[in-house]
Amino acid sequence: MARRVVTIDGERWEVYPAGRVTVYGRDQFGLIFEQGAGPQRRRRVTHYSPVGPRSTDRAFRDLSERELLELFRQSQPAWTAPEVDYAAH
Repeated sequence: MARRVVTIDGERWEVYPAGRVTVYGRDQFGLIFEQGAGPQRRRRVTHYSPVGPRSTDRAFRDLSERELLELFRQSQPAWTAPEVDYAAH
C-alpha cells in the first residue's frame, strides 16, 4: 500500500488509503493519517472524492501537500471511523 509523509503543524504524519471499499466505490475512498507507533500511536480518518475517473492509487498519488493538509483538517479521530474498526489508537 502506498504511503506518503506530510508535516502538519511541525509533526510528521504518514498518510495512506484505508483500503476499505465504501458503497460509493471509486467515487470516494478513506484516507488514514497516522503518527507514532504502539500505544502512543495517533490516527485520524477522512474521505476523499477525486474528480474524474482515476484509480485510488493514482488519485492518492496526485494529491498535493496542500490538499493533504486540508484533508487532515477535515479528518476525525480513529475511534469514530469504521475504516479502522473504531480503534482508540
